[in-house]
Amino acid sequence: MDDTQLPGDLTRVLYSKEEVAARMRELAAQIDEDYADQDLLLVGVLNGAVMVMADLSRALRIHCRMDWMAVSSYGSGTQSSGVVRILKDLSTDITGVHVLVVEDIIDTGLTLSYLISNLRSRNPASLKVMTAFRKPEAAQNAVEVAYVGFDIPNEFVVGYGLDYDGHYRNLTSVGTLSPHVYS
Repeated sequence: MDDTQLPGDLTRVLYSKEEVAARMRELAAQIDEDYADQDLLLVGVLNGAVMVMADLSRALRIHCRMDWMAVSSYGSGTQSSGVVRILKDLSTDITGVHVLVVEDIIDTGLTLSYLISNLRSRNPASLKVMTAFRKPEAAQNAVEVAYVGFDIPNEFVVGYGLDYDGHYRNLTSVGTLSPHVYS
């Protein structure tokens, strides 16, 4: 889906499809260099990281394996409940494996901090994080991120896996959602 198909839904486009694709290729080249001659497992965080994981993995020149996790820290509303739950765990044993967690966005860092702690307890050879988008102004918990696509403002953004109520994930660009959509 293209942003021109959504008149009035976006306040502004932050990154075009082409800009996002170019940045994913740059990140893949860095990951190729950093993990040359190593067995790498990409761990995508569902549901948002589907687009990121697909594009990143196809841009890599090294061999890698993939697995998925789903975690949630939200109750019935839009505010975090403070309780993190694993909804889908890995099907791979990561003991002694180089793991790269692939995220769509990092805002507060609370859920990711829990996830990193959980994965670290499983004794991987290494554990790093890659995110397509990060909101530095929203950070409440410091999480070390090895690869960042774009730092974005602390606004409600959609597209490229980022959603509002399950919608807009398939938007190829990334933009700020107009308040009238979610008010």
